Amino acid sequence: MMDLRSERIKSMAESATLAMAAKARELKQQGIDVISLSLGEPDFKTPKHIQEGAKAAIDEGKYFAYPPVNGYLDLRQAISEKFKKDNGLDYTADQIVVSNGAKQSIANVFLALLDPGDEVIVFSPYWVSYSALVELAEGKCVFVNGGIENDFKATAAQLKAAITDKTKALIFSSPCNPTGSVFSEQELSEIAEVLKDHPNIVVISDEIYELINYGEKHVSIGAMPGMIERTVTINGFAKGFAMTGWRVGYIGAPLWLAKAANKIQGQITSANCSIAQRAALTALTTSYEPSYEMVKEYARRRELVHGLLSEIPGVEVNMPGGAFYFFPNISSFFGKSVEGKKIENATDLSMFLLEDAKVSVVTGEAFGDPNCIRLSYAASEEELKTAVASIKASLAKLS
Repeated sequence: MMDLRSERIKSMAESATLAMAAKARELKQQGIDVISLSLGEPDFKTPKHIQEGAKAAIDEGKYFAYPPVNGYLDLRQAISEKFKKDNGLDYTADQIVVSNGAKQSIANVFLALLDPGDEVIVFSPYWVSYSALVELAEGKCVFVNGGIENDFKATAAQLKAAITDKTKALIFSSPCNPTGSVFSEQELSEIAEVLKDHPNIVVISDEIYELINYGEKHVSIGAMPGMIERTVTINGFAKGFAMTGWRVGYIGAPLWLAKAANKIQGQITSANCSIAQRAALTALTTSYEPSYEMVKEYARRRELVHGLLSEIPGVEVNMPGGAFYFFPNISSFFGKSVEGKKIENATDLSMFLLEDAKVSVVTGEAFGDPNCIRLSYAASEEELKTAVASIKASLAKLS
């Protein structure tokens, strides 16, 4: 049969992080020892008390029917309280929608918000799925790039210059995937000040890495004066609670948009898994101490990897303020060769490191910066030391 796929799916990019992880798995299945630093996945197990919360829900026997599409009321109430206590955000339970991961939360928002040709300003470097999800909703991305000299953070002045009469939304993450950069209260205040003159632009603030923050207290742009009425705050349980496989994300949003996202979700997946929601409720309403301990370990690894990467000639690296990634600039290796193979770009370099160093990383091209690669330090110290040593040895072969 001929290829009958839609133009939509033909033009959609495959997730680069998942693609590189798949290549690494293929090599492992062939018996080749590969250290995977490509996926943004905690290497910790879900804390035991959260597991027990899920088991207790099963034993109660009350959570086997379809939940409400937007999530159980008690979970949404707990999320509302979390927003108030931790973020200074006043979203009622009716303004919360629980979804199958933060990725679905973002997809729901774009599908509910965008008409063909609407522009979304995307602070770049950006998480790989932002652009794909905007395009799926028939919107157009307008990328605003933050360079390494400014800790990869776009500025309020750049935002102002990018706004047009077609701008419908702004999306960014803080702490950021892929760079680990964190927007300060001052920087967010300046962004909010620009947006005051554009009341019809919706801000989508991805705060999934909120708990993995090494510096100042996390700040939500929705808490800035006049912003809550037009801000969608994205969060979830995957990163801070090591619950990637449970697939629980959520939004706090203006009521009209929360209802629209709920309508979309009702047609696509209905509700999030009932038992996963009970685990999520346990996570929010019990001690965060296991999460804080994870962050302490990430902080140690951050210091380790920063020191090791800084020792590699030709690699430019900054110190990320959050998340668990480094995003080094490796453009000094472009044009160099080894055994007749020339490195033209970050994609070539990523494949070279996979084949030669047996370390999987992700090309920065997928995140909007073709001069960089992303590597995750959500791995053991032994693996990280071995991986960076192998990367250093492989890069030294290029001339």
